[in-house]
Amino acid sequence: MDMNLYMQSLLVANPLRESTLRTVIETLQLPLGSSGLDAGCGIGLQCMLLAEAVGSTGHVTGLDISPELLNRGKEIVKEAGLSERISFQVGDVTNIPFDNETFDWAWSADCIGYGPWEPLPLLKELSRVVKPGGMVAISGWSSENLLPGYPRLEAHLRSTSGGMAPFIHGKSPKTHFLRALSWFREAGLKEPNAKVFANSFHAPLRRDIRNALVDLFTMRWPEGELELSSEDLEEFRSLCQPESPGFILNLSNYYAFFTHTLFWGKTPA
Repeated sequence: MDMNLYMQSLLVANPLRESTLRTVIETLQLPLGSSGLDAGCGIGLQCMLLAEAVGSTGHVTGLDISPELLNRGKEIVKEAGLSERISFQVGDVTNIPFDNETFDWAWSADCIGYGPWEPLPLLKELSRVVKPGGMVAISGWSSENLLPGYPRLEAHLRSTSGGMAPFIHGKSPKTHFLRALSWFREAGLKEPNAKVFANSFHAPLRRDIRNALVDLFTMRWPEGELELSSEDLEEFRSLCQPESPGFILNLSNYYAFFTHTLFWGKTPA
C-alpha cells in the first residue's frame, strides 16, 4: 500500500462522512470531561470529533499500528489546536498497550469486523481497557446506493470480491459486521444496541463532495477485483470513470446515499 496515497484518500473522503460520524458520536452521549480511546484511529480525523464530544476538559487517545498514520494525525491535530486534548500511541488493536480499566469509553470505526481478524477477541480487548459501566462502541460503513438508475449493475458490483469487501467469501456469517450484536453479548457487554444512520447527496454537488465520491468509486469498486461480464465492465467504466462522457456524477439530477451503522454497549458495572 502506498501510505501517502492512502492518507490523501482519507482526507479526500472525509467531507462525505464527517457530518454523519459527528451524529453517530453524539448518539453515544459521551460524558463531558471523560477520557476515551479511538482504536484504529488512522490519521486522527475521528479523534477530533470525539474530542469535540467530550469537551475541553476531556481527552482522547488515538491508537494505530502505523507510525506514519499517527505522525500525520499529530500534524492535523496540531493544526486544529487540539494537541492538549488528543494524544497518540502506536499499538495493535489485538493487544492494546494499556492497563485494564484505563478509559471511560472506547470507540473503533471501520476496524473491528472490517479486517481479517476474528472480531470477538478484538471487542473483548477493547472492553478490557474500559472502566466498569463504561461505553464500548464500534461503527462502520454498512451500505450505499451510488448509481441511481443502474440497480442491476450496482447489485453485480456488490457481489464481486472488491464489492463484498470487507466481508470476504468463505468467512463465517457470524463474523459479518451486521452480526455485531452477538459479539457484544458474547463479550459480556450489557445493554447492547444498534442504530443505522443515513446521509444523502444530490446535484449540484459541492466540489469536495464530488471529489469524495470519485475517490469512493475507486475505493469501493477496485477494477482489478471486479469479476464482471464484458457488458457490465463496459457500463461500469462509462459510469464510474471521471474522464468518461457518461460519468454519472455529471447527471443534473444525481442522487446517492449511504448508511453507517453503530453498535454499542456497556462494560459490567
